Amino acid sequence: MMAHAANIYRLGIKELWSLARDPVMLVLIAYTFTFSIYVSATAMKETLNKAPIVFVDEDGSPLSAKIVSAFYPPRFKMPEIISLAGVDPGMDVGSYTFVLDIPPDFQRDVMAGRAPSIQLNVDATRMSQAFTGSSYIQQMVMGEIAEFVHGFRGSPAPPVDLVLRARFNPNLEESWFGALMEIINNVTMLSIVLTGAALIREREHGTIEHLLVMPVTPSEIMLAKVWSMGLVVLFSAAFALLFVVKGVLRVPIEGSVALFLAGTSLHLFATNSMAIFMATLARSMPQFGMLAVLILMPLQLLSGNATPRESMPQLVQDVMLLSPTTHFVAIGQAILFRGAGLGVVWPEFLALAVIGAIFFAVSLNRFRKTISQMNG
Repeated sequence: MMAHAANIYRLGIKELWSLARDPVMLVLIAYTFTFSIYVSATAMKETLNKAPIVFVDEDGSPLSAKIVSAFYPPRFKMPEIISLAGVDPGMDVGSYTFVLDIPPDFQRDVMAGRAPSIQLNVDATRMSQAFTGSSYIQQMVMGEIAEFVHGFRGSPAPPVDLVLRARFNPNLEESWFGALMEIINNVTMLSIVLTGAALIREREHGTIEHLLVMPVTPSEIMLAKVWSMGLVVLFSAAFALLFVVKGVLRVPIEGSVALFLAGTSLHLFATNSMAIFMATLARSMPQFGMLAVLILMPLQLLSGNATPRESMPQLVQDVMLLSPTTHFVAIGQAILFRGAGLGVVWPEFLALAVIGAIFFAVSLNRFRKTISQMNG
């Protein structure tokens, strides 16, 4: 046992030195767990933010001016007044997301109780802004008209008082969700890329033949790659969590970081084993890259990271229970967002351990066959 452990340790150290001499991979790791997380948390707004809006004011009345002045940053860009002839060209080139056309005699018809119409043109190719902004603009316009007509802004008291309490993210900050989910995404991506690249690099450089003449077993070679590349990703995730998410972005972490990293270790065991299996199928790095895209996209999109699993078809939900990312996302959200302990997340820990063991066994069998073919 001591000899096996020593071989696994020394082979792992060799993998770390090989990675240290690969500047492209080092830059990828540094970018993925620093700048990429910061950009994902701050640059991709999920709420209405600086939406382009212009007005066609054919009325020129105090009411139309009041409506125009109600739109200002940060939800919208500073509104502009354009002519009716400029609507179609502007929307054709994508300059405006919203165009609000206030018709002639609008104020007079409102005051006379004739219920005039306002036309809102929406560039629906900008789906997130179009969906949120249309409803928001309607509420704002109706509010300004009601205040102008009645002299005050208000609404009748509802028969039921609904009290809203937002738990775990009381201010609904999208950066909290974006930063933590990006770490979970990047852990999966880097573990597959680094481990798969390590094996393919051995094959391309011819060093795998050197290993075959040494007194080491395929399981020792696999375990060395799993622990060394897993350690790199685990350390990078811990750094990103403590210094980027908590330090720079000021995102509070409710639960135990150590418990999350323990779950990350089990996830890395599964994904690293999966990466070795993929690397035995691919014959070169370009092939491995294309295979990784086919695997990573479903893992990230269908694991409950971007969309709740409950909203997916039942078949997808059942199939994705076989994926380690499904359980890892559940662990991350429970621990980091809701402060859950081991008593809550132990089923996901057990699932990751079982899935990792199965992936390792399948990958080891495939790796042994690959080595046998090379020896032949």
